[in-house]
Amino acid sequence: MSGVGFRCDAGVRSGVGHLVRCVALAEELCARGVPVVFLGEVRGSDWARAQLSERGLPLVPAPGRPARLAGLVRELRLDAVVLDSYELPDGTGAALRGAGPRVLAIVDGDPLGQEADLYLDQNLGAERRPFPRPAPRLAGARYVLLRDSVRRRRRARRAGPVPRVLCFFGGTDSAGVASAWAGALRATGAAFEATVVSPEPFEADGPITVIPPTDRLPDLMAEADLVVTAAGSAIWELLYLGVPTALSWVADNQLIGYEELVGRGVAAGLGREADARAVGVLARLLADPAAREEHGWRGSGLVDGLGRERVADALLRPDPS
Repeated sequence: MSGVGFRCDAGVRSGVGHLVRCVALAEELCARGVPVVFLGEVRGSDWARAQLSERGLPLVPAPGRPARLAGLVRELRLDAVVLDSYELPDGTGAALRGAGPRVLAIVDGDPLGQEADLYLDQNLGAERRPFPRPAPRLAGARYVLLRDSVRRRRRARRAGPVPRVLCFFGGTDSAGVASAWAGALRATGAAFEATVVSPEPFEADGPITVIPPTDRLPDLMAEADLVVTAAGSAIWELLYLGVPTALSWVADNQLIGYEELVGRGVAAGLGREADARAVGVLARLLADPAAREEHGWRGSGLVDGLGRERVADALLRPDPS
């Protein structure tokens, strides 16, 4: 195969989850000797841009119109294109398929009208939900895409008297909720030590330390006794590590994943707002190590870390069906 293109964007408004999971698949392809190129934009996030530059993954601006994007793909002589965006114009997948490359669309339930030769929905329980397209689909947690920096980690358990809490909401906190959840932690009145990751600094007193987005996030996750986050792409990394997690959601497309994870007891449900009910859930988890760990062990084994290998196998086969 001469090369694979990844059509995705990252930015303050759109977040970095699409980029992160594409980077995970790109790492697998590069390890197999397949050249890759990213087609899109990275706006307003030095951390997201560094995910590409530090791995030597080239970034080429992508035309907005499907026909022009197909022309760029022909010019680059790509054999396959991975689509991962909620904002692509209608007909993007069809235009790319017409230009010759195989198209893999990474989706979260709804394909949003895009045509593809192969679909990937890595959400928990996706294999049980109906899908409106006849093309082959890789569905469920067997196909979760994890970065090398996560696959190398193992959870660092300890028996300390004060729980360590990690609080983050994606690489850009696109909904601007980190400070509200820091306030909810303080409102519990419980003893804890917390690290809150936020691209926008804010004042935090007591046991809370605010830091900018960092490449140390996998380490911080592995060292945490409890993680407070949204039901985005990072949840799969937490399931792989077996870290107890309390979930909110910040976008409507995260609600399906939130309900599945909370319904299975894999994570504690906080709801969407950092309100009195959420404070009560956090207080219980901070005070009761057994309640925290129950969520961690329930999620153990759901993500085995081999999903990107299965996806790469399917993408690189002459006939992915």
